[in-house]
Amino acid sequence: MLSILRNRTYRHLFTAQLVALTGTGLATVALALLAYDLAGADAGSVLGTALAVKMVAYVVIAPAVGAVADRLPRRALLVGSDLTRAGVALLLPFVDQVWQVYVLIFLLQAASAAFTPTFQAVVPDVLPAERDYTRALSLSRLAYDLESLFSPALAAALLSLITYNWLFLGTVAGFLASAALVTSAVLPKRVVAATAPPTGGVYARATTGIRLFLAVPQLRALLALDLAVAAASAMVTVNTVVYVRDLLGRSASDVPLALGAFGAGSMVVALLLPRVLERIPDRTVMLRGALLLTAVFVALGAITSAGDGSWRWPSLLTVWATFGAACSMVLTPTGRLIRRAAPAEERTSAFAAQFSLSHSCWLLTYPLAGWLGAVAGLRFAVFALGAVALGGALLAVRLWPAREPAPVEHEHAGLPAGHPHLADARRVGGGWRHSHHPLLDGLHAHG
Repeated sequence: MLSILRNRTYRHLFTAQLVALTGTGLATVALALLAYDLAGADAGSVLGTALAVKMVAYVVIAPAVGAVADRLPRRALLVGSDLTRAGVALLLPFVDQVWQVYVLIFLLQAASAAFTPTFQAVVPDVLPAERDYTRALSLSRLAYDLESLFSPALAAALLSLITYNWLFLGTVAGFLASAALVTSAVLPKRVVAATAPPTGGVYARATTGIRLFLAVPQLRALLALDLAVAAASAMVTVNTVVYVRDLLGRSASDVPLALGAFGAGSMVVALLLPRVLERIPDRTVMLRGALLLTAVFVALGAITSAGDGSWRWPSLLTVWATFGAACSMVLTPTGRLIRRAAPAEERTSAFAAQFSLSHSCWLLTYPLAGWLGAVAGLRFAVFALGAVALGGALLAVRLWPAREPAPVEHEHAGLPAGHPHLADARRVGGGWRHSHHPLLDGLHAHG
């Protein structure tokens, strides 16, 4: 898997992702402590509102970025997003009002909503071979999981030496390092559409990716899978502390252990998937992951309903690890699915749509998990979110055709050798021949 790091451009981009994620993790810890300083016992409501603001920024900004991304240099967009995030993080230590937290969080996450889909769309151009791209997706999944384990530990170590305000400087340093690494990378040239650019103004361009998702059965199924994953991840993110502290009566130090079990399950699957996906279709892996989520909710219901027993703690760790594994089965191959469905010139719009639509699911399930758990109890929350996961999994099974249409071959006569759109093409006479997905007919014309 690590062989793809020999590619200098990808190595720089991946390192940029790592340092930016580490900075974000430090900011998460510092923000929680800042909220406590500002609101005391109401810090939870401040963080909950900040999380909602974050999701709104993701849902609203990502499609807008997809609308204008084809008019901006990708390096400038990535570096500008990093510099914006660094500037916002630099202001956070000086906040003294709750409303200021919300404004800065919106600006920070708006910049992230510009950075992430653009970054995701660049990687398939840097690694055009599907095998290499699959390894990159697994490494990306590992980076997110390792960040969830490493950043809190790093923050705890730093807090023994400095106050939490200084953690924001670590965030600034992470974003500045990311900008420097992106600047040093040689990015492939953007693919230019063979046909006329889309008309109809910013709104039409902003909805290009969403219309693609609604038109392609596999991408419609992906939306249902996103909902199933959001139900499980919301249960873990929002209610882990409730399970560990209230239901099981364990110490605060066991909370990160439970969250670590979720990350460990995800990492194990991310490591295994590159080889698995060489033999088993994406559809099989992703749908089985979604169906596994529903089975895990049943096991969680048994733990929640049990009155007592020392077996519940190791069982909860097992359930959380299996949740992580099942989520990784769904999330890791997602980029492969989008890469196949979207023409190269529309990948940024497609990844922006996935970013926005998937976070729309979390915008629904996060407050659902918190409100139901607090008002109706954990058992009802498990039942409701389990039903959401089951509905998403069954809908995905129905929407995703068991047999996909065979690719249709077509030729390009006007593109030079080395053009990213010809990564999977072969030379025929005076032109190039490769395949496109017939499900895209009517949405895209190839010249």
